[in-house]
Amino acid sequence: MTFGAQSEASEGSIAPAGGCPFSFYTSRKWSYTTAGLNIRDHNGQVLAQLSPAGPDRFEGKTGAGQAIVLSR
Repeated sequence: MTFGAQSEASEGSIAPAGGCPFSFYTSRKWSYTTAGLNIRDHNGQVLAQLSPAGPDRFEGKTGAGQAIVLSR
């Protein structure tokens, strides 16, 4: 997944890559709030909610309740 946005932005776009697990191939938008990182699909539905878990790492759950880790 490639996250796009202006520097210091709190939301932006996502370009999913081939082979994304679950339904993440439908991801299109991200937003970051005090609650953490939200990833949404092309219909605006939440695919995952994640919290910071160290440098360059987020952990959370998918909309279906499955554990997920996002790291760089």
